[in-house]
Amino acid sequence: MHAFDSLPNGAAVGHSPPEDETTGKRPVSAGFGSPGSDATVKRINLNDALITHPQATYVMRAAGSAMQAAGIADGDVLLVDRALRPSHGSIVIAVVDGELLCRRFWRQGTASGLAADGSARDDVVAGDGDALEIWGVVTTAIRSLLP
Repeated sequence: MHAFDSLPNGAAVGHSPPEDETTGKRPVSAGFGSPGSDATVKRINLNDALITHPQATYVMRAAGSAMQAAGIADGDVLLVDRALRPSHGSIVIAVVDGELLCRRFWRQGTASGLAADGSARDDVVAGDGDALEIWGVVTTAIRSLLP
């Protein structure tokens, strides 16, 4: 038997999966169906699926590991919507000292700032009377799975 001859649940390829002990039913596949029967397959327009405000949405590439705990890795493609207003907890692109940073926006009372998720980096806090310049809200992160 080869490593690919069995499924993760222990069922052998070509055999029915075991019945669920509580329901007595066999699991049903939630796959994509037969590649030969494309009558029910509809192409997905990623612009329609992922972009709410096309005129205000930009594509950027993440750099660094400051937002790795939020699921954003170095090299990920980010969709950034400039039409959205950030709320507490939003991941945003902000301008800090002339540099664009990807951080999590926080608000506590009248104070607001930016925090790196899962990083030892210090928070960026808006100073007295200084407004924090939020460039846009990150709506989607896309990661390539190619090696």
